[in-house]
Amino acid sequence: MIAGKYLSRSRLLRRLKNGSHGQLIERYAARLVEDGRAQQGTLRCLRIIGGLLSWIAISRSRLTDFDEAMVERYLRDRARKRSICPGDRPALKRFLLLLRDAGVIAPAMPQRTTPLDQILAEFSGHLRERGLALGSIVRYVPTIRRFLFEVCPAGVKDLRKIDHADVVRYLERHARDGSPSSGKVMCSSLRAFLRYLHHNGLNPVPLASCVPSTRQWKFANLPTYLSAEQVQKVLDVDLTSAIGRRDYAILMMLAKLGLRANEVATLKLDDIDWRSGEMCVHAKGRQRVRLPMPPDVGAAVVAYLRDGRPKSSCRRLFLRTLAPRVGFTSPAAITKIAKTALERAGIRGFAHHGARLFRHSLATELLRSGATLSEIGQLLRHRSHDTTRIYAKVDIDTLRTLGLPWPGGVQ
Repeated sequence: MIAGKYLSRSRLLRRLKNGSHGQLIERYAARLVEDGRAQQGTLRCLRIIGGLLSWIAISRSRLTDFDEAMVERYLRDRARKRSICPGDRPALKRFLLLLRDAGVIAPAMPQRTTPLDQILAEFSGHLRERGLALGSIVRYVPTIRRFLFEVCPAGVKDLRKIDHADVVRYLERHARDGSPSSGKVMCSSLRAFLRYLHHNGLNPVPLASCVPSTRQWKFANLPTYLSAEQVQKVLDVDLTSAIGRRDYAILMMLAKLGLRANEVATLKLDDIDWRSGEMCVHAKGRQRVRLPMPPDVGAAVVAYLRDGRPKSSCRRLFLRTLAPRVGFTSPAAITKIAKTALERAGIRGFAHHGARLFRHSLATELLRSGATLSEIGQLLRHRSHDTTRIYAKVDIDTLRTLGLPWPGGVQ
């Protein structure tokens, strides 16, 4: 039985159900409703599938031959008569997946992997064995792909021919492509890959030593932070909507607990212990840390769970508002929510415009309230005391007392 009440009154659905593929159409519609899609989007998907079935009948094809190539042919033919919307191709691919799940069509053909794809997959597996997180591996692979494309134009069979001069020339060409942080990632990626080549006998020369370290001065800048009044202004969110309640709970976790964007995005319902008032955070470096949940943060989360969180089988705490109702795919969504809140409050001109700014602001406020650097580092889950030491420079007035007088008495 389909849960969407509007579908029970839809003449389009009744017409499609009375066709030769009525059961498949009903299952497709039920899946759309289960994903939480709105009425307009659901009916749009059904119209696309109805047009597909008519096109298959007119072209004297068979539904059992439906595959990715047929999707593209149908879209090209449809584009001659009307404009193609961004959601048309995803709607057809969802129908394709349903047909494969039902056994109506053959499973997808495995994609042809090139030797380059194979070496990148093996390198990614090597990084996983070393304990690198998926986010780090994703950052490494594009650099290595471009490196091999430029240095080994004949393919991976030339891996043994890479020498010091090739590596140095590549670094000279791309050293200024991005920021110092991007250059650091490029050098780290190349160093790891060249170690991998030598360790696995793919290159006889240990080339990792010719990749220089990227110069970055530690503690060169003051941390950027918001004042307590600015933080409160950002937290002034419209709580009358479901999106507002969700964003407010997210901003409270950023501002009151100093959580990173990824830590908020990966929180699950099971990570909150309401009896003890604690939450388990999946921190950086695969740490699992238990943090106390302040009453105001807990109240914001409860308000979201009661009146904002959509029904979903996903166990993530914070869900997308648009279908499918699942958790965020990356921490970039949390950063976007933070940036939007800062722009709405009229706060601009900071080096960081995301979750990190709230983290710096919390540490600065705690330091000025009398907390020690050790306590701040423990709350922010810093693995090194050097990371916390940057906040010692925030108290400018106290630092002035440590300065020596200028010779001659000049101020």
